Amino acid sequence: MAIPGLRGTDHIGVTVPDIEQAHRFFVDILGCEHVYSLPGIHRDEDWMRVHLDVGPGTEVTDIRFYRCAFGSNFEVFEYRSPGQRLEPPRNSDIGGHHLALYVDDLDAAVDYLRGHGIRVLGEPTVSANASEGQRWVYFLSPWGLQFELVSFPAGKAYEKDARVLLWHPARPEA
Repeated sequence: MAIPGLRGTDHIGVTVPDIEQAHRFFVDILGCEHVYSLPGIHRDEDWMRVHLDVGPGTEVTDIRFYRCAFGSNFEVFEYRSPGQRLEPPRNSDIGGHHLALYVDDLDAAVDYLRGHGIRVLGEPTVSANASEGQRWVYFLSPWGLQFELVSFPAGKAYEKDARVLLWHPARPEA
């Protein structure tokens, strides 16, 4: 069973501490296109609690949408809220996460990020087992959101016998 009519992921929403800093990162570093903006959300506390599961006094000050290459749309929020946690979760925390971006040339992408002062975590890692054929490396946005670059131009080992293949941004029609 599945959600009736499910097609896939429409967008990924992220909350940032500074919308202008995030805009520069998404546009100038990642190369996403800013598509449109929405005004903030300043509704009564009950509406915010019921619709967004946030605490009293919370408001969304800005919302922007970006398209990144062939498949990732991002909805970027700037919130203000009493008691707001200001540190992003680590991968090991409940709710921890990262956003993985596929690139054709991992080494060129890493050099590009480092050349723009982006913190890259370690060196590219060669995957094994079902992911053999892939290389990856993590990097951080200026506010600490974790991203991953991945590349597997010749495919991954699991694909040889798989009934279903993972979606691939370089081959979206497959």
